[in-house]
Order: sequence, then C-alpha cells, then structure tokens
Amino acid sequence: MTRSTGVTYTREVATPSTNSKIADEDWYGRNLETSEYAQVAFIDIDMTELTSKGTVFTECTFRGVRFNASRHTSSAFLNCSFHRCTFFDAVFADCKAVGSTFERCDLSTLSVVGGDWSFTDLSGADLSRANFAGTRLREAGLAGVKAAGASLLNVDLSAAFTDGADFTGADLRGSILAGINPLNVTLRRAVITADQAVHLAEALGLDVRYD
Repeated sequence: MTRSTGVTYTREVATPSTNSKIADEDWYGRNLETSEYAQVAFIDIDMTELTSKGTVFTECTFRGVRFNASRHTSSAFLNCSFHRCTFFDAVFADCKAVGSTFERCDLSTLSVVGGDWSFTDLSGADLSRANFAGTRLREAGLAGVKAAGASLLNVDLSAAFTDGADFTGADLRGSILAGINPLNVTLRRAVITADQAVHLAEALGLDVRYD
C-alpha cells in the first residue's frame, strides 16, 4: 500500500507475509536470549518489561503489542512491521531495526542507543520526547515526524527522508545532517554545532567563507 504523510513524500509500505501467529499472550517480564523468530505475527501481546539480548526477529509483524518499559540489547528486528504498538520508556541498545516500518505507534518516549536503524520508516511518528544517540538512520523515512524537543545526538541522518519534519528545539549536536533540507523542515531553536551550522548554510546556497 502507499502511505502519504501529508507532504510530498510517499513510500511503499510492505507488510511481511507470516507463516505462524502468536496472539493474546502475556509475555510480561519475559527474558529472551539468543532466540530467533522468522515470519511470525505477534498480535495483542503484552511485552511490558520484557528483556531481549541477541534475539533476532526477521520479517515479523507486531500488531497491538505493548513494548512498554522493555529493554533490548544487541537484538535485531529486520524488515519487521509494527502497527499500533506502544513503546513507553522502551530502550533499544545496539539493536538493528533495518528496513522495519512503524505505523500508528507510540514512540514519543522511545530511547535508542547505538545500533543500525537504516531504511526504517518512522514517517509521521511522534518523537517529541524520544532519545537517539549514536544511531545510524541512513535513508530512514522521517517525513512529517514530530520531533520537537527530541534528542538526536551523533545520529547519522545521511540521505534520510525528512520533508515536513518538525525539529523545533531538538538537540541535533554531532549528527550528520546530510539528509535534511533546511527549506523543507522546521529547525527553529534546534541545538546544533558550528560545523553543522556551516553545512546548513551551504545547503541553503550560501557562500561560507572563513576569512
């Protein structure tokens, strides 16, 4: 299907096909270590305070799953889709979410440290209190995200799709801003470094000189 964010950006969102289903189960506080799941549909699962380490989910679908206060370390969510999931106070450390999509999910207090979230589609998401630090978001779909007040420190945003994104007051220090066109996003009161300011000025067509 085609999902539009209300700006000029659209992206084809493919839901992975699944061959098994886990539904209406209570996984509260469960510990997953070096487990593997492939093409599994997780439906209405309570994963509150779940911990995972080295666990791999490949082409899985999560619908109505509660990831609240869960902790994930060196786990991978590869080409997965998330629909109507909640991530209140969830932490992902050194995890991969390459190629995954998030639709109508609550990501406002998500914390991501390190890891590779390249090609992830977060279009239109509320990231207003989210924290990303040292994360790769290369070619990620960030069109229309509501990231006012978010913290994105040392994040690689190379070639990210950011049209219509709101970074008002966001802390962007140390991040690679090559994916941001300052004409198509809101950067009012965003915190950046001098080097980043030069990059944005050049992106606006200004002739930056150092003498």
